[in-house]
Amino acid sequence: MKLILRNILALMIFVAFSPQAHAQITEAPVKIIFPFSAGGSGDAISRLVAEALRVELGRPVIVESRSGAAGRIGVSAVKAAAPDGLTLLSTPIAPMAVYQHFYPSLGYDPFTDFVPVSQIGTFDFSLAVAPSVPAKDLKELVAWVKADEKRASYGSPGAGTLPHFFGLLFGRAAGLPLQHVNYRGSAAALTDLLGDQLPIFVTTTSDLLEAHKAGPIKVLATSDRARSAFLPDVPSFKESGYDIVGTGWYGIFAPAGTSAATVQRYSEIIVKALQNPELRAKLVTLGLQPTGTSSSEFAAIQKADSALWEPVIKASGFKPE
Repeated sequence: MKLILRNILALMIFVAFSPQAHAQITEAPVKIIFPFSAGGSGDAISRLVAEALRVELGRPVIVESRSGAAGRIGVSAVKAAAPDGLTLLSTPIAPMAVYQHFYPSLGYDPFTDFVPVSQIGTFDFSLAVAPSVPAKDLKELVAWVKADEKRASYGSPGAGTLPHFFGLLFGRAAGLPLQHVNYRGSAAALTDLLGDQLPIFVTTTSDLLEAHKAGPIKVLATSDRARSAFLPDVPSFKESGYDIVGTGWYGIFAPAGTSAATVQRYSEIIVKALQNPELRAKLVTLGLQPTGTSSSEFAAIQKADSALWEPVIKASGFKPE
């Protein structure tokens, strides 16, 4: 009887630690938490990444929208998750490279509580002017504003957004005392721009494409180093003589402590997926320029962008409500 029990115990130990048992454990569904409301472009981007992971891994990958506190609730949920590769974070840049510069307490550290997996893609910003503004380029706009500083106001989709801070960055570079006008989203600001109630508007390039092409508003510059693929006829700020650059991104993170092998595996899958022309085309329709990076490359981008935005955010004195 003792021999039989020893054999059963040995068999149980073998099964528990065998590769087959490990495979069964790791076939559990992977959850991607998106820390904002479902239905927008960020949610759609997350679902495209989830589908690419599902195909490659051969197991369910679900997207869970967990909104609240400007994304901080969802991000904190990933921080608290087990570092077993079964919970990932899909997020835009702000919670991971911007918020720490104006929220006194985030509830997480974007650098020590997470491991970057891969950047999915980038998006840039554009500066547009109202129909009555006579400027055809940034130099003429600066001269027009300096001629009457009552004109020195610009709108953005919201206080604390990157377009808000990029507008201030341009004001500093051009020597303009630009005053921010806060809107809740791009639609209302665009209406005021078209109606000549707002002289200057800074927002994501994708939000201005149709209005620029249809007229009568004009996009004068875009914010990446090179011209935007969406508006190849419009120069960048750098090309226009102002040495400023600013872009946003979406990316995937894992909880700190996730094994290097797991992070590398996910990164390789995402990079491979983003080479697919069909997936790239879908991301472009969502206003994103597909990239795909290694974990270390994405970590460097995160740190560089945090350093880029910190001075202008601190100088603005912005405090969230």
